[in-house]
Amino acid sequence: MTDDALLLFDESTSWETAQATLDEQGLGDGLPLVMPTQRRLEAMLAGIDQPGRSRGPMPPLFGELTPAAVAYNCVLAGARPGDLPAVLTAAMACLEADFNLLGILTTTGTTAVAMLVHGPMARTLGINGGTNCLGPGVRANATIGRALALVLRNIGGARPQVGDMATMGQPGKYTFCFAENDEAIFPPLPLRRGMGADAVSVLGVSGTAEILPAGDGDTPEAILRSVATAMAVAASVAARKPARGEQVLLLPPELARFLVQHGWDLARVQRHLFDAHAVAAAPGAIHVIVTGGPGVKMTHLPLWAGGTRVVTRPIGID
Repeated sequence: MTDDALLLFDESTSWETAQATLDEQGLGDGLPLVMPTQRRLEAMLAGIDQPGRSRGPMPPLFGELTPAAVAYNCVLAGARPGDLPAVLTAAMACLEADFNLLGILTTTGTTAVAMLVHGPMARTLGINGGTNCLGPGVRANATIGRALALVLRNIGGARPQVGDMATMGQPGKYTFCFAENDEAIFPPLPLRRGMGADAVSVLGVSGTAEILPAGDGDTPEAILRSVATAMAVAASVAARKPARGEQVLLLPPELARFLVQHGWDLARVQRHLFDAHAVAAAPGAIHVIVTGGPGVKMTHLPLWAGGTRVVTRPIGID
C-alpha cells in the first residue's frame, strides 16, 4: 500500500459497490469496512504535518509506514479521527527491533499483536480498561485494535498465505486493544520505564489464559501460586524456546488492592513469581498490568515463544 495508490470512493458510491471493490483489492479482514472517502481521510489526518513522510518499512513485505497510510486503515476500521496518534504510535512501536515484528507476523503460530493504551489518553479515547476490557461492546477497543491489525495486513503485507503463515491464527488478529487501569494501584508500565503517563505498549501474544487464585485465595501467596504455575506451564509447552524473556499478567483491581493491603508492592509480587519458577529473565521482566472489572479472575498473556519483548512508546506522531 502506497499513499499515491490509496483507494478512495466518491460520496455517491453505494455501500455494496465499495465493499466489493475493497474486497477485490484484498484490503479487508472479512468484516464490513467503512467506505474510505477523501472527506473521511482528510478528517482523520487533520492537524498532521507531513502525512506522507515514512516512519520506516513494515515487515513482512516492507510497505512504507506513513501517517496517511495508517489514517486510511483507521478509516476502514471505523476509528475516530482522534484515534490516529495512538494507532500510529503503536505501529511505530511494532517496528522496534526488540518486538521482532517479522517473526510475529510470519510464524505458523497463533500470535496476535495486542495494543495496550496507558494514561489519561486511554480515557480520552474511550478505551475500556474495566469490565470485559478484552471483549466486545466498546467502539474504541474494537476499532482502534482493528485499525492496527489492518495496518499490519495492508501496509506490512501480513495476509494469509502471503505474509501471515499462521497454521490456525486466533480471534485476537481481528482486534486486540485495551487500557491499563488508571487508579495507579501499582505503578503504570510507562512510569516503570521512565516515560510519561500517555503511552502505548505492543505485545506479541499467543493467546489468553484465565487464572484463578489457588484454594480460597485468602493470602497473597495463594493468589500468586496459580499464576506461577500457569507461567511455568506456558514455558513448558512452548517447545522451541522456554519463556525466559518476559511475562505479562493482567491483574484485576480487586486483587491488586488485596495485595497492597497485605503489604505486597509490585516489586514483591514480581520477586515472588520469579523465585517460584524463574519464568522470566529477571523479576522486573514480569509485567503485572492492573486492568479489568470486579472479580478475582486473572489473565496470563503468554508472549510469542519465538522471541519478542513488550515495547512501550509515548503517544505522539513523531
